[in-house]
Amino acid sequence: MTTQTNLAKEGGEAGNPGTSQPSQGLKAGLKNRHLSMIAIGGVIGAGLFVGSSGGIAAAGPAILLSYALVGAMVVFVMRMLGEMAAASPDSGSFSAYADRALGRWAGFSIGWLYWFFWVVVLAVEATAGAVILEGWVPAVPQWAWALIVMVVLTATNLASVSSYGEFEFWFAGVKVVAIGAFVVIGLLAVFGLLPGSDNPGAGLAHLTDTGGFFPKGVGAVLTGVLMVVFSFMGSEIVTLAAGESEDPRRAVTKATNSVIWRIGVFYLGSIFVVLTLLPWNDSSIVEKGSYVAALDSIGIAHAGQIMNVIVLTAVLSCLNSGLYTASRMAFSLGERGDAPKSFARVNAKGVPVMAIWASVVFGFAAVYFNYAFKDTVFTFLLNSSGAVALFVWLVICFTQLRMRGILMREAPEKVTVKMWLFPYLTWATAAMILFVLVYMVFDEANRQVVLLSVLVAAIVVAVGLVLDRRHRAAARS
Repeated sequence: MTTQTNLAKEGGEAGNPGTSQPSQGLKAGLKNRHLSMIAIGGVIGAGLFVGSSGGIAAAGPAILLSYALVGAMVVFVMRMLGEMAAASPDSGSFSAYADRALGRWAGFSIGWLYWFFWVVVLAVEATAGAVILEGWVPAVPQWAWALIVMVVLTATNLASVSSYGEFEFWFAGVKVVAIGAFVVIGLLAVFGLLPGSDNPGAGLAHLTDTGGFFPKGVGAVLTGVLMVVFSFMGSEIVTLAAGESEDPRRAVTKATNSVIWRIGVFYLGSIFVVLTLLPWNDSSIVEKGSYVAALDSIGIAHAGQIMNVIVLTAVLSCLNSGLYTASRMAFSLGERGDAPKSFARVNAKGVPVMAIWASVVFGFAAVYFNYAFKDTVFTFLLNSSGAVALFVWLVICFTQLRMRGILMREAPEKVTVKMWLFPYLTWATAAMILFVLVYMVFDEANRQVVLLSVLVAAIVVAVGLVLDRRHRAAARS
């Protein structure tokens, strides 16, 4: 039974709509604590730890506005997705909803693009983890470390969905505790309340004492948006995972309602701490990384190694979730007839083995390309998937515009989470995403990424339209 067949049949007994069980052969192997931690940790990617220094250098303290703008965009997108996912949990999430609301070609296109994005991410994260591990154990070559982490996490995902959930629970837990401790300790140091701190405790002075709040001009806020937007990808994973949880609707509702404080604390809170501990143009922010520089300014011993452990955890978390997400999207595509039917088969434990192996094989190939053809094949893969996050968010906007009417006609009682100020805020969010995409075309550093991503997306959409036309013709005959 899929989302497309009959929305009203989902949710078990009519009197208990909140306890729908995952259909399509998947098992309810994710516990509520797994979903809660996946939701919290989903917005904390390795990009936050390693990419924030570039944004600070580009925009100064105004990078806070960049994070706030992108954060607001993600909150709105998650609210839209939460509305659809709470009403109809599905392992294909936004791809399945696009299939229903916009047409089969839309579900096909965004599903395959999203799968492509995550299998490329597997190579990026495996390499990033290998670099850290090689630094600790140089006797093992970098490629071997990349292979090891891929094999271990593949085995985890093949074992059972609960194994994925347990690993992600602890990975995400480390990230959450680390960021929470960083914010608390950092704020104490900022206001001179941390005993033994090496930081002078300048309060909020560093936000304006070096060229003002906009040292690079107001326009730098938009440049910052382009630099930080991709570090937010992953917040939507909880809506895919909810389909294999004990109580999908409750999990999605909780995750959707908490996304504001999660982004506020983990992104805005931690970047605020960095900017108030150090002047934005302090050379150590770029040389060491923003978080390491901030910890050094407080006097935390071995700050670099501490951050390496945290970044490695974030990398492993991203790998773990990336493999899970790619395989579940492949599974959903297979079930809808938009991928080989073998992708939709599950074993006795409810694991879509072929969908996992298909994702792993491409992921291994991408890792190989990263080492053998880094400046050619892998650069193309990386650039051509770079804007997919924005495409996904845009499709979610247009899908929700149509799905609200469908849901209200078929099962209005299941619309327990609603997008604010519908449809005006949905249109405004879509306009903001389109603006970012257009702005990327005129930004030299991002032009190739968006153009190659649009090219690949156009090819996939064209294939989707052709297949959709064939399916329609076959249905009529």
